[in-house]
Amino acid sequence: MLLLLLLLPMCWAVEVRRPRGVSLTNHHFYDESKPFTCLDGSASIPFDQVNDDYCDCKDGSDEPGTAACPNGSFHCTNTGYKALYISSRWVNDGVCDCCDGTDEYNSGIVCENTCKEKGRKERETLQQMAEVTREGFRLKKILIEDWKKAREEKQKKLIELQAGKKSLEDQVEVLRTLKEEAEKPEEAAKDQHRRLWEEQQAISKEQRERELAASAFQELDDDMDGAVSVAELQTHPELDTDGDGALSEGEAQTLLGGDAQMDAAFFYDRVWAAIRDKYRSEVLPTEYPPLPPAPDVMEPKEEQPPMPSPPTEEEDEDEEDEETEEDEDEEDEDSQGEQPKDAPPPAPAPQTASPTEEDRMPPYDEQTQAFINAAQEARNKFEEAERSLKDMEESIRNLEQEISFDFGPNGEFAYLYSQCYELTTNEYVYRLCPFKLVSQKPKLGGSPTSLGTWGSWAGPDHDKFSAMKYEQGTGCWQGPNRSTTVRLLCGKETVVTSTTEPSRCEYLMELMTPAACPEPPPEYPVEGDHDEL
Repeated sequence: MLLLLLLLPMCWAVEVRRPRGVSLTNHHFYDESKPFTCLDGSASIPFDQVNDDYCDCKDGSDEPGTAACPNGSFHCTNTGYKALYISSRWVNDGVCDCCDGTDEYNSGIVCENTCKEKGRKERETLQQMAEVTREGFRLKKILIEDWKKAREEKQKKLIELQAGKKSLEDQVEVLRTLKEEAEKPEEAAKDQHRRLWEEQQAISKEQRERELAASAFQELDDDMDGAVSVAELQTHPELDTDGDGALSEGEAQTLLGGDAQMDAAFFYDRVWAAIRDKYRSEVLPTEYPPLPPAPDVMEPKEEQPPMPSPPTEEEDEDEEDEETEEDEDEEDEDSQGEQPKDAPPPAPAPQTASPTEEDRMPPYDEQTQAFINAAQEARNKFEEAERSLKDMEESIRNLEQEISFDFGPNGEFAYLYSQCYELTTNEYVYRLCPFKLVSQKPKLGGSPTSLGTWGSWAGPDHDKFSAMKYEQGTGCWQGPNRSTTVRLLCGKETVVTSTTEPSRCEYLMELMTPAACPEPPPEYPVEGDHDEL
């Protein structure tokens, strides 16, 4: 009706005689030549009782121009603007409700007729709306054409990718085979290198043990007669086997394999293993270090050493137990007193290499490194091809989803698919990514809160594409998950114009877009400024 008001030619009309407050469309019910029948049919009265300031009809239809009936209606003609019905109770109440002032004919109030000015502003607004609709629809047609072309290109691209995927899958399998073949000699060469190194480690470890045993034998052989006797062994009570704190003659003889003494030739094989962990050197204040565990293999260039993990509770307890044992051992040492001044000076303990240096596997030889390099190159090529295949599969999935997506009757909303729009208020920054998500975050900083992810088109049945629904956002405290309805309005630009929360955790957002512009009616020539009846 508003568009017809703007576009259809207006003309002056002959005034039709009718009672005050009656509309032109209802004037035939008010024929002064015959009795008036109430519009609800409840009664008939003489015509001179119409507008006599007394309510005779239940529906108030006999008093359209007075305030007698509280349920009556007064018609404002409002020539030059829009006709209007107001409650009869407002007639002559001292307030100008009709822009032509006809409702205050007997109140003593003089109302200025503002209908022409209001009509002019209304026409300007309608002209602006019509211009927005025309321009928006023009842009909408461009968007539709753009999507048609883009969809065809995407379909071609999809076909190309699907064809290329088979070729790339074959290439990945070939490179996988080459990688596995290159890794076989690499693994064999690395195993050989590791085995030789472990053998060398074993030899070095045995040599260190023999040196420790020889040093201990020299310390125990107090009389330097080339043999360790029961009495000499008894000078080391820490070798006690029954827990009474002293090494008895029988215990010492048992450690010597039942013999009274043991020479250096048999000491390592028969005695050292039994006393090694308990034996305390007379030179060193601490025990001999326990046998080192098998060192971790540190392969250069391709394997990184594992990061140390934090100790478990059991490991912490073990460390505390070890510290306690060390403290007790130190107290035992102090209780043994000083060595006799005439005792021969003990031989210095052999210097051993740093465990870190000894445990480090040496660099690979040239041939082994060549195998490693070849295998690594094969791995790199395989991994690169495999990444390319995964990227291609992701691109195919995205294209298939985009091509099959419902972007409106003619795809006019497709351009929104990869875009995001923001609206900043006093407190929040709202972000809308059509067909994906809606979020808000505090204006002064903080983490975003999800107001919902894409659900479906949510307009009424006759206008399905006029609204979007975003669901399953971040849950409210003791409430539902947040959700957002996005209303789509016609506009020449794409912009979020408002965001409100009409209900708790339910948001309403308005997005202006050319894609929402309807096709405007045809333009008719206007023959000048005329007033509506």
